[in-house]
Amino acid sequence: MDALNAPGVYVFTELYECPNVIEASSLAEVAPYYKLLEIFLYGTFKDYQENSPQLPALSENQVRKLKLLSIATLSKTQQTLSYDLLQAYLDIPTVRELEDLIIDAFYQGILTGKLDQRQRQLQVMYSMGRDLRPQQLSEIINALASWASSTTRLLGALDAKIANLQESVQANEQSNEEYTNQIEQLRRDIRANSNLKKMDISPVDDLKGYSREYASPDYNNERVKKRFMVGRP
Repeated sequence: MDALNAPGVYVFTELYECPNVIEASSLAEVAPYYKLLEIFLYGTFKDYQENSPQLPALSENQVRKLKLLSIATLSKTQQTLSYDLLQAYLDIPTVRELEDLIIDAFYQGILTGKLDQRQRQLQVMYSMGRDLRPQQLSEIINALASWASSTTRLLGALDAKIANLQESVQANEQSNEEYTNQIEQLRRDIRANSNLKKMDISPVDDLKGYSREYASPDYNNERVKKRFMVGRP
């Protein structure tokens, strides 16, 4: 009863499986307390109400703790809990009392979520895990095995996708490099052709220009001879 009354204690498997406690649970005076401990493990406040004649009375702190655990259990099956459902399930008469209980659950880390007062509902984003029933262990193992298999397949698909992307990147880099090399070669060819055009002077044009500006010595001597001969008989 001290453990069930202790603030902040919400997990009871170690106490429930303690050899001394298991041995004492066979005694008639201890059996009701052991049953009550079982309800705190994975039961709800509604379970307590249905079996209250055979169970010890709860203190105010124990009632509050069991109601907090009951909200965590309800949130496992549905993330949106209406005020009407919670009030009926937890036997809470007023909305104010219900909201105070939910806010207490937020502060103690049992739940995270938000209260929608206009829609009169609790939206749960996270709830603490409770102790497992014996048959739940195999269910969780199967769920984890299925999750591990799905994760393995997903990782394989991601690895294949990453490898494909890496090949595409390498191919693009190679294409870009080839394109850059072709551009550079084209620029070099253009520069080379431009230099050749500057240096390419026609010999015929050069001689024509020379003949316009200068006369050859032989040509000048011939002109002198002609002038000299014209003056003689």
